[in-house]
Amino acid sequence: MDPKLATASDTVIELRDVTYRVNGSSARPLVSGISFAVARGETLVLLGRSGSGKTTLLRLINRMLVPSSGEILVNGGPASQLDPIRLRRGIGYVIQEGGLFPHFTVAQNISLLPTLENWPEPDRSRRLREMMQLVGLDFTSFEKRFPRELSGGQRQRVGVARALAADPPILLMDEPFGALDPVTRAELQKEFHALAARLRKTILFVTHDLREALLLGTRIALLHEGRLVALTTPAEFLRLDQPEARAFAASFDLTPGAPQ
Repeated sequence: MDPKLATASDTVIELRDVTYRVNGSSARPLVSGISFAVARGETLVLLGRSGSGKTTLLRLINRMLVPSSGEILVNGGPASQLDPIRLRRGIGYVIQEGGLFPHFTVAQNISLLPTLENWPEPDRSRRLREMMQLVGLDFTSFEKRFPRELSGGQRQRVGVARALAADPPILLMDEPFGALDPVTRAELQKEFHALAARLRKTILFVTHDLREALLLGTRIALLHEGRLVALTTPAEFLRLDQPEARAFAASFDLTPGAPQ
């Protein structure tokens, strides 16, 4: 099967020849001619250097940006015809440092969307406890803390819990572990890998770290200067005979202290 395609019944997100350029700009489009489909329960990693278009694609999918041309489908329907608020509330979004509201407690941050969706208080309370347990935060110890009172890893855990609180089928993650120290990052990568397998969400995960992509991705979409230059499984990625893929593979091999 073409790695750009998923079966129609399993496809949750599909991009069809999507291009985006800043309105009125004559510069190179931020993304150009992007086509791929993401299957239900898949973790598709968007890998690329800074400025390659990774974050732009996430913003296009949740309608923070509108394509200049092409089409984006979510659950089989054009995203352009969906109410943007309803669309975004069905998509969890995690960014570096969790993107938490500094004046909200941990409990208020995690419960934000269920509150906006008018969940009954008993349901919000139950879900809050479930989410904190899911991401490894003790309810009694962390419920009333503010983001400034948390470590970087703890803030990321809260960010993931908030993104999952309303049980969205889709999760967008924009370099969620990029600002963490190497040990905490490795710990959270392992925890997230297990969590993704358990929850079976459809996930788009942005990174510029090949090790992270190989560990977490069902497939890897490699972007270069706004174009999709490879889309393959982690097992096949290191064997690709493609210039940008070779550059990433070389950086992966040149670990300080590793035998040459």
